[in-house]
Amino acid sequence: MKFTRKASANWKGSGKEGKGTVSTETKVLDNSPYSFKTRFEGGAQTNPEELIGAAHAGCFTMKLSFVLAEKGFTASNIDTSSSITMEDGKITQAHLDLKASVPDISEEDFQAAANEAKTECPISVLLNTKITLDAELI
Repeated sequence: MKFTRKASANWKGSGKEGKGTVSTETKVLDNSPYSFKTRFEGGAQTNPEELIGAAHAGCFTMKLSFVLAEKGFTASNIDTSSSITMEDGKITQAHLDLKASVPDISEEDFQAAANEAKTECPISVLLNTKITLDAELI
């Protein structure tokens, strides 16, 4: 299966004083604003690192459901959060925090499945950074 997804960005002004918007082809994000201040100082607008974190958490979680299915298990619930660390202008780390309920799976099989998903999800493969994982079977 091959497909292409599209997103776009627009920026007006200088890097520090300017403002921009990001949009996705699905319009989930539709001219969503971002700026230097909200990216580097915090705020209620989105930023590229937050979007990478959302993509990583979503991709990893879906990949884990496929890995579990290949091993004969179905999760009743998977919750994943992703933290993206940026230092000195570079993304230096992505951390996944996983809590999942998977009936009848051993801790060893769960950890193996989580690590396989971490290594093989397409966003993990794309990121050129250290990726860590805390996985808790609940």
